Amino acid sequence: MPGEMGLRERKKAQTKRAIEQAAYRLFAERGYQATTVADIAEAADVAPRTFFAYFPSKEDVLFADFDATANDLAALLRDRGAGETTFDALRAWIAERLPDLEADDDREALRHRLCEEHEAIAAHERHLMGRIEEIIAEGIAADLGEDPGALRPRMVAAAAIAALMAMRPDDPRSEPALSPRAKLERLDEALEFLSGGIARLQRSDSRPAAAEARPGR
Repeated sequence: MPGEMGLRERKKAQTKRAIEQAAYRLFAERGYQATTVADIAEAADVAPRTFFAYFPSKEDVLFADFDATANDLAALLRDRGAGETTFDALRAWIAERLPDLEADDDREALRHRLCEEHEAIAAHERHLMGRIEEIIAEGIAADLGEDPGALRPRMVAAAAIAALMAMRPDDPRSEPALSPRAKLERLDEALEFLSGGIARLQRSDSRPAAAEARPGR
């Protein structure tokens, strides 16, 4: 029944959210290493096997929204309008997500700190960001008319990932934290620079064809 399916999906979403909230609270209070899956399950009022039905590991709880985020970005870049570049779409997508980033700033700060403190978490983050880099490279390749595995799309995508990673919450021990809006302004500067590079590459690619088309050539 459609109604039953909708209720079931809502309950699953609520359970997943409860596990996430319990995990983040315990990570902040006790520390990552001192928090077990059993602790998280108990705090979320679920069985440990229920935890593993939603998350393969503790690391995955920290990146619970990643799959949805990656799928949204891939769809956005795939379906963007004619004349809209990868970086135009990427900037608009991040601006749209800004309210959520502001609401979850404390959670993002905790995740960033845990990445600094635990190499396993940092490695997991790098693996996931590699998937985002592939998605961006595909968009850039389409802008340039190249294969996604070609050098130029991969190089520009790597630079874009570096800009995105720079938006993570700052370590308050080293400098005052920037607001998400301030970070978006910094990202704008980086994306504007990268967009200019893409435009230059597109112009350089068009010059040989234009020269060949001239009379007498």
